[in-house]
Amino acid sequence: MELLLETVALFCLKLAYETEGSSPVLRDDLLMSDYEQEVFGLLVRRGEVETIQLKVDECVGLALDAIGGVDKPMGRELRRLAAEFSRAQMMEQLDIPLIALKDYLKDIQ
Repeated sequence: MELLLETVALFCLKLAYETEGSSPVLRDDLLMSDYEQEVFGLLVRRGEVETIQLKVDECVGLALDAIGGVDKPMGRELRRLAAEFSRAQMMEQLDIPLIALKDYLKDIQ
């Protein structure tokens, strides 16, 4: 799950900060320091669902701003998927909405 969380964060930050003709955002960039696999791994091991959701929500917020907000069709869908992820109450409930979020972010890159 840690890698999946890191991937969602990476895709969000790519949408927010990558511009055409510039260097791509990579996993080892400083932007990713709060969203590294090890950081998420610690949170997963501790079962800190709410903290994980807050971190993902931070990244999704940046991505939403980058694609024009919830007034745009892509923004509405991203917000819907993020809301499904945020409704999870246990670690086991994070997987399916997290995969959907990752797949959507990958598609809109």
